[in-house]
Amino acid sequence: MKRAGYEGVAVAVPVTIPYVRYSIRGAHWWIGRAMAELCRRGRVRKEEIDGLCVASFTLTPDVAVGLTQHLGMSVRWLDHVPLGGGSAVVSLRRAARAVQSGDASIVACVAGDANHVDSFRLNTANFSLFARDAVYAYGSGGTYGSFAFLTEHYMRKYGATREDFGKLCVAQRQNALRNANALFKKPLTMEEYLNARPLATPVHLFDAVMPCAGADAFLVMRSDEAEARGLPWVRLLGTMERLNAFPQDAVQERGGWALDRDEAQFVRSHTFTTDGSFPFNTGGGQLSVGQAGAAGGHLGVVEALRQLTGEYQGGAVKDAEVGLVSGFGMINYDRGLCSGAAILAAGKRLQ
Repeated sequence: MKRAGYEGVAVAVPVTIPYVRYSIRGAHWWIGRAMAELCRRGRVRKEEIDGLCVASFTLTPDVAVGLTQHLGMSVRWLDHVPLGGGSAVVSLRRAARAVQSGDASIVACVAGDANHVDSFRLNTANFSLFARDAVYAYGSGGTYGSFAFLTEHYMRKYGATREDFGKLCVAQRQNALRNANALFKKPLTMEEYLNARPLATPVHLFDAVMPCAGADAFLVMRSDEAEARGLPWVRLLGTMERLNAFPQDAVQERGGWALDRDEAQFVRSHTFTTDGSFPFNTGGGQLSVGQAGAAGGHLGVVEALRQLTGEYQGGAVKDAEVGLVSGFGMINYDRGLCSGAAILAAGKRLQ
């Protein structure tokens, strides 16, 4: 079955509400800030946004429809995507189809989360019944234990080393130094990475994201709509989404992208810095910018939009024309259930 393309769809207006380590503000406040910024920078009135796609872990007990009342919005297309790191790509896919079909004219894709002092512990403790039942009886809990299990299995089977993972972490930190919104603003050396304290072996301190509060968002509309409003925009060339891929695998060692076995050599062959080969997480990624809950999954899409429209906040990738964004989330003990990817291409850049 051949999937239809995304002709005529534009993705525009990358918005980040700067992350903070802790905040007494609720998710509604952060998402509201992002919506206000979308309206300001997108040159749209709130009443013109007739589609809304929301991702948040801490919006409860509200869901997306409750948020419309909170923000004083009336929309004709609505979705709530509780898929963690996979939320942005899934939101983008669904919003694009809504615009193509005429179900909505302008869709706001927004993600935001709060982070009180105890939020991270409470979220991880109640994240998944499957994960909780699998590990709590043994005195474990939270995401680090799951990632340690998966990482150790991958290292043992494919020969990846801590230095390989460290190369990615060090490169992302270098990229983050030019991003004013990044929570981590100090250079990271390989020695510091290797000597960091363990969280759950082989996962150490600099392998882990920093929980924080914040929001990210973008708009999806038709390209002629973006042109009429004078907005820089990008084209959507293709996407994919896989949920619970390869359930027959005893332990996850591949995502829905079906990575091949040569990947480890791929990591050793590139710098991943903004000014080097194969620029990766050019704004610093979640490891250096922070993870504002479900907004962490939107970080990649927003950063790709900035690079391809010339609206970058940190280092620029020279002559950037095409960007690949991946999404991965919802870790249930022995695997991540959500994998997604989108390929974006420059449409109209900032003049």
